[in-house]
Amino acid sequence: MANLVIVESPSKANTIKSYLGSNYKVIASKGHIRDLPKSTFGVDIDNNFEPHYINVRGKGDVIKLLKKEAKTANKIFLATDPDREGEAISWHLANQLGIPLDRQCRVAFNEITKTAVKEAIKHPVAIDESLVNSQQARRILDRIVGYKLSPFLWKHVKSGLSAGRVQSVATRIISEREEEIRSFKPKEYWLIKADLITERGEEIKTKFYGTSEKEMKLNTEADALLVENAVKNSPFAIKSIKKTQRNKNPLPPFITSTLQQEASRRLGFPTQKIMKIAQELYEGINLGSEYGGVQGLITYMRTDSLRVSTVAQDAARALISELYGEDYFPHTPKQYKTKNNAQDAHEAIRPSNVNIIPKNIKKSLTNDQYKLYKLIWERFMASQMSAAVFNTVSVDFESAGYIFKANGNALKFKGYLAIYDTVDLQSAEDNDDLVITAIPALVPSDKVTLDSFDKSQHFTEAPPRYNEATLIKFLEENGIGRPSTYAPIITTIISRNYVKHEGKSLVPTPIGDITTKIMKEQFPEIVDYKFTAYMEDKFDMVAKGSAELLDVLNEFYDKFKVSLEQAESKTAEEEIEIPPEESDYLCEKCGSKMVYKNGRFGRFLACPNYPECKNTKAIGKNGAPIEKKEDEEQLAGFKCELCGGDMVIRSGRFGSFYACKNYPTCKFTKQKVSKIGVACPKCGADIVAKHGKKKTLFYSCERYPDCDFSSWDIPLDEKCPQCNSILFYRKSRKTVLCLEKDCGYKREESIKENNEE
Repeated sequence: MANLVIVESPSKANTIKSYLGSNYKVIASKGHIRDLPKSTFGVDIDNNFEPHYINVRGKGDVIKLLKKEAKTANKIFLATDPDREGEAISWHLANQLGIPLDRQCRVAFNEITKTAVKEAIKHPVAIDESLVNSQQARRILDRIVGYKLSPFLWKHVKSGLSAGRVQSVATRIISEREEEIRSFKPKEYWLIKADLITERGEEIKTKFYGTSEKEMKLNTEADALLVENAVKNSPFAIKSIKKTQRNKNPLPPFITSTLQQEASRRLGFPTQKIMKIAQELYEGINLGSEYGGVQGLITYMRTDSLRVSTVAQDAARALISELYGEDYFPHTPKQYKTKNNAQDAHEAIRPSNVNIIPKNIKKSLTNDQYKLYKLIWERFMASQMSAAVFNTVSVDFESAGYIFKANGNALKFKGYLAIYDTVDLQSAEDNDDLVITAIPALVPSDKVTLDSFDKSQHFTEAPPRYNEATLIKFLEENGIGRPSTYAPIITTIISRNYVKHEGKSLVPTPIGDITTKIMKEQFPEIVDYKFTAYMEDKFDMVAKGSAELLDVLNEFYDKFKVSLEQAESKTAEEEIEIPPEESDYLCEKCGSKMVYKNGRFGRFLACPNYPECKNTKAIGKNGAPIEKKEDEEQLAGFKCELCGGDMVIRSGRFGSFYACKNYPTCKFTKQKVSKIGVACPKCGADIVAKHGKKKTLFYSCERYPDCDFSSWDIPLDEKCPQCNSILFYRKSRKTVLCLEKDCGYKREESIKENNEE
């Protein structure tokens, strides 16, 4: 009997199967097999928050297969992902398969390599119930918030809205930043630049600093003119020259949040895409026989630990020495300090095998996989390398008691910059202190003269909108959410129309603003940053076994219940109006800015002056109106039966139809049909094709309703060889058949359909 290994994803199953051989059967559960029900609350609050788990819809065949294989298996190994969610999936699997929780059946891989997989199989452990309880605490608490708050929003704001413990906080962050931008008042300031020339004709660019005692801010043109008038009539002299050597240390290897931030910044990938590609790299890519087939290329990608194994460090140092020499790695391997609240179960994100160099496997990866793997590989290798060394020089020039500064940076030793793209050195916005600039060699006695003087007016700018990367940074810095939740949080608030993308920026919708306002007024604790972070710490304590599941749930619910009751009594039956979302498109009938609205068939543009102006426009995926030109309408070739105007072909929810061109003055329409060249079996008239619901074709007699023949199957111009009735083609089964009750003739055949429009 074979051993059974259960993993989450089919691709991961294929990779592990290739490592373990014929004595192991590897099956994927395809994620959770049990969860709280979608249609009901599923939590018995009065019975110690007892969750009611049910089998996930569509997982019946998977569960049946797992039970069948488990009955005959020699040993069962639960190898779901190595995090709390994975531990919970293993716990549900054990429950369904009748595996005792104290049985040592749980294996986890930080990296999917042959060595790591085989080693884990040798040392299974029992399911960690503390990790499971932590996941359950989050799941139950989020269900309570969602199911108790959502009806409140339906009642007072809009049906279909939902509230979430962390998604509401994320929406608040974006909404409050937008409010900052709206209320921002720019302030004037002035900058002064002076270009100096040495006696040798060398140019030196300087910036105004202030006086030798303090830095000065120039708030008005008068301030700038005061400096200009003073220095234009006064010589410049070198006041001081400072030369130093500066080390710039490499950044640590990636954790989930920094990977998402850097991949978003450098590669332009959205967070959901980043995690999808990282999952593919973790689960394994077929690299061909040269690399032993399928290989997991990176370690587990949901982590907030900066720990790196000594084996990985040694391998990196050996490769660095081979590629660049021993000067490029420090004598003592670098250690990076993990934050206090981090979960240290996994290493930082790194290549599983540093010797698999990105450029050597590019042909085996998709373009996106290559870009992300290259970024991870370079960041990890750089993190183990020596610091970059810069020669810096700072020169102060004095004129009329004012100080002008010139700074120069020159790269002396590349260090980690030899491997981790030096693009940062050219970006003053990101690394002003590292921009490579050169100034001529100077001594205190050198004479300089003013060549040009430039003063310019500027205004302070509003804080920038959040993008996905900067939002994740804020969430991480404030302890809101955990590595596995960052991408789902962003996906959720966008999919539920609380937030939308404008370019790369995240902007709140009117619904997002209104919901945030209500949540801050009625449920301040739910959307409080510190409280949300506090609950994350509580989940961590449950995971470590230092807090009890019920204590955490009771503590939260006691306060939440009071807030909910107070909110209901305050708001009563008040209806809160959501302001319409304004567009940039003008109504061509009255000149007003059109607004976005939702209808039965999705979003559309409408004039805000309804009902005085009833102009509407269909929109495309980008929100822009779809303009229809008069000459694009196809004439039907006959006249309207009511007004004699031209009939045209138009499209509707059930497909094409004929309509009077004088609509809306004349509202005559006629269903569009097409003859298929087959006679009706009941009366001999022509059978025509028509559109039913969801644009599905059906067939009926052209004399309907006088003749009631109709069929979803396609009538054929062919007689049944058994009873001489007409035959039909059933598209779903690719079968030609006779529909006469006592006949039963049929044959398998694929027929090309020419009558669908």
